Amino acid sequence: MRNNSIKLQYFFILILICFGCGCNNRQNKSVSVLKPGKDEMAELNRYLVQKDREIIENYAERKNLNMAESRAGLWYMIINEGSGDYFADNDRVVMEYDCSLLDGTLCYSSESLGPKEIILGKTEIEQGLNEGLRMLKPGGQAIFIIPPFLAYGLIGDGEKIPSRSVIVYSVKIMKNIEME
Repeated sequence: MRNNSIKLQYFFILILICFGCGCNNRQNKSVSVLKPGKDEMAELNRYLVQKDREIIENYAERKNLNMAESRAGLWYMIINEGSGDYFADNDRVVMEYDCSLLDGTLCYSSESLGPKEIILGKTEIEQGLNEGLRMLKPGGQAIFIIPPFLAYGLIGDGEKIPSRSVIVYSVKIMKNIEME
């Protein structure tokens, strides 16, 4: 019986040694993950912004659109500025719109969803659309081409707009109502 007890002790010691060696080997074999630094990320961002710019320029040329680019990177063509005052924070804007991808895929439209009503500065909308609407007055009409960094970025909208998509908004302002 004593002989079996000694064998059992040796067996447990052997298992502990194997387990300990196995753990040490796993620690020594840890994989080093290279993480890009700020400079590499900035360079990648500049590259992506430049590629998006080239894609937008090609699209505008193919469609014969006379687009301008804002300092922030929004591409726009004002068809009709409208009349009255430019839109500002807290203005309620009601618009008809089509939102599509550059390949022509219609994502969202006031024809199917109804006019879009927003309050500038309060309603969450794409940063590029927010900037574009401030270029218009009541009754205005425009085309906005919004690069990913001013729209839905790397993740898309989770529904119809894929990641890193350039989107095109064709908007017509129906009216605006001052907030009280």
